[in-house]
Amino acid sequence: MKLNTQHLTQLAPEVQLPRYAIADTRQGIAHIGVGGFHRAHQAYYTDALMSTGSDLDWSICGVGLRAEDRKARDDLAGQDYLFTLYELGDSDDTEVRVIGSISDMLLAEDSAQALIDKLASPQIRIVSLTITEGGYCIDDSNGEFMAHLPQIQYDLAHPDTPTTVFGFICAALTQRRAAGTPAFTVMSCDNLPHNGAVTRKALLAFAALHNADLHDWIKANVSFPNAMVDRITPMTSTAHRLQLHDKHGIDDAWPVVCEPFVQWVLEDNFVNGRPAWEKVGVQFTDDVSPYEEMKIGLLNGSHLALTYLGFLKGYRFVHETMNDPLFVAYMRAYMDLDVTPNLAPVPGIDLTDYKQSLVQRFSNQAIADQLERVCSDGSSKFPKFTVPTINRLIADGRETERAALVVAAWALYLKGVDENGVSYKIPDPRAEFCQGLVADEALISQRLLGVEEIFGTAIPNSPGFVAAFERCYVSLRDKGVAETLERMLAEID
Repeated sequence: MKLNTQHLTQLAPEVQLPRYAIADTRQGIAHIGVGGFHRAHQAYYTDALMSTGSDLDWSICGVGLRAEDRKARDDLAGQDYLFTLYELGDSDDTEVRVIGSISDMLLAEDSAQALIDKLASPQIRIVSLTITEGGYCIDDSNGEFMAHLPQIQYDLAHPDTPTTVFGFICAALTQRRAAGTPAFTVMSCDNLPHNGAVTRKALLAFAALHNADLHDWIKANVSFPNAMVDRITPMTSTAHRLQLHDKHGIDDAWPVVCEPFVQWVLEDNFVNGRPAWEKVGVQFTDDVSPYEEMKIGLLNGSHLALTYLGFLKGYRFVHETMNDPLFVAYMRAYMDLDVTPNLAPVPGIDLTDYKQSLVQRFSNQAIADQLERVCSDGSSKFPKFTVPTINRLIADGRETERAALVVAAWALYLKGVDENGVSYKIPDPRAEFCQGLVADEALISQRLLGVEEIFGTAIPNSPGFVAAFERCYVSLRDKGVAETLERMLAEID
């Protein structure tokens, strides 16, 4: 059955439907970067809230700034912006749910002004973002906004036809300010530390270069709540689409597949109203920091610890690494010995239980989470997910061997050939630059670790860490992943 509003009532009985009239909803959120994670997380929570019969004025207008967003828009538009959330676990208790909280999607390349007008309209009270870790144009080595980037310079020179998130938000806020329309909240849902503070810093830096008065108005009137977001959401495959069709009779051009687990911890800092997401499980707090540090260090850090080693070994899915006892033992050691001692107590969370839940979640074979997805954008992920742990280990004079193995695995992964001789592409916007860093075997330590925007200054200036990195790299290259892990785990025992 083709998914659309006309066919909703004809879907199989196990398919959960929106418990509200979609025609009765009104847009209150514009979301930039409509992908799998947004649809499995923010759109899911908003749909659940509207299904309680309240907050129907918080429907989402999707926004695409990239040319490749056109297919996503066309797929969604072809089914009245409905999509299926296909929740897959290792039991038979999977959920199939049609989500109706997205009601439109605008593309920047169709009309920059139409998009600016939408963001400037009074009904839009939150502009949310999933633009990837690298989309904030912050130099990780010094925390400064990279104003020199060509796309930023273009937007500063062409404020009426912007191309970046900063250009569009500033153009819309300029119109709102001129019209006397209250500002909106800018809410990052990206997976990076202090995401609200990072968004604020980047937007204010852009605004200062664009218009000093606008900068001051944004500083005084726009809020940027921090958030911790969590749900493993693999890339939807053809196999997923066929499984949804064959088992549940839904023909969906762009379903989203996710794990059963979902969490959103959100700072209650909104200047122009917000949905009552707490009614459907969102945790509001004054301080997100303990939750995000836990999640980024343990979940994201462990993901990186597994993914490059797994890819080198020849695995292609996260659950395959978890079927290998060596990988599970290494992950547990990394979490327990290297990350956990750095974490402050997390209100309401038992870290032992949380770490066990990660082992179970990573072992979920049903969602078939691709290692390629987790491997992607390593040059942006390392500074946020792994480097802080390494810096703390160095500062405390603690063992760095396990953490060095994560970096060494990435270095060898950048060679583009796994242990079985299979070649692969590096999914990173800076792939060519990163591969150049490992082209000369004799200079890998110096050139790779010396990239300050990735590894900072403490790592290349730590003789102990550099030596550990070199030992791990040589072991992976000459002995392979399994023997390297066996040796490392034996030394712990």
